[in-house]
Amino acid sequence: MNIDIKAITELILRESEVLNRIRRSLAQVIVGQSYLIDRMLIALLCDGHLLLEGVPGLAKTLAAKSLAASVKASFHRIQFTPDLLPADVTGTLVLDLKEQKFITKKGPIFTNFLLADEINRAPAKVQSALLEGMQERQVTIGENSYPLPTPFFVIATQNPLEQEGTYPLPEAQLDRFLMKVLLTYPSREEEKIILREQQRIMSTKLEPVITPEELLRIREACHTIYTDEKIENYVLDIVQATRNPVSMGIKELDGMIRYGASPRASIYLVACARAHAFLQKRGFVLPDDVRAVGPDVLRHRIGLSYEAEAQDYTADSIIKTIFDRILVP
Repeated sequence: MNIDIKAITELILRESEVLNRIRRSLAQVIVGQSYLIDRMLIALLCDGHLLLEGVPGLAKTLAAKSLAASVKASFHRIQFTPDLLPADVTGTLVLDLKEQKFITKKGPIFTNFLLADEINRAPAKVQSALLEGMQERQVTIGENSYPLPTPFFVIATQNPLEQEGTYPLPEAQLDRFLMKVLLTYPSREEEKIILREQQRIMSTKLEPVITPEELLRIREACHTIYTDEKIENYVLDIVQATRNPVSMGIKELDGMIRYGASPRASIYLVACARAHAFLQKRGFVLPDDVRAVGPDVLRHRIGLSYEAEAQDYTADSIIKTIFDRILVP
């Protein structure tokens, strides 16, 4: 099988202009946060969903709304609260008194971009209402199933779990998220720009810079990026180390992991590495691409044992140990 890396790279260089347009659009209203923007673009390329964790005020909601505005797509926001009901997300059947029959009233999940704001403020029953839509791209209301629009992209935000009044997300739902991204505060220089530019930012109205059809096209281009078998084996070694670190020669993590990453993690690691290579305008995947996206793909797919928590291990520290110890091809 002959792979024309040069032709693939030329394709990526041409199609990367689409992402450049999105970057320029977002730069009008978002100061800094380049890491967040890169992860949103990777999620767009991979057709996956994003979970953002950070304290309030870090532009999570603004970033999601601005991305939807830049892609010429519909956008809905749901504020998750303890009294929210599943029907408030998916929709329900209502009685039409005039026609004397039940009709379907679709919920806010029927959109291209859905912002699930503070998702961990609602009980698990409400959070799980998203599951069918996130995985199957459809919603069942009554006896009928309705397809969701294409593209369909969920950006969920949550407060750190140690805060009061939050509900940890079920593992099954966490696994549906392509990446979990931890957000930090802006630098002093970035915050000064935010202070000076706040009035202009608030009054800026973004116009669409790409169409859904262009988004689907660049996704197809991303799929063509070459991934060598050595990279695939590297990914499999990393995922295997999250399940049985001793078998991979990492004895210091023995007993520290309650459960490891699922096969979905292997699939997402390769997909995100391809998307990261796309952002670097490369037609092939390097180990550095895997290392760049690894923490975001794996941190919500590893369960720590009680012993690990007692020794102040975190998912990120375990992931770092694994990446430091697994041989790079």
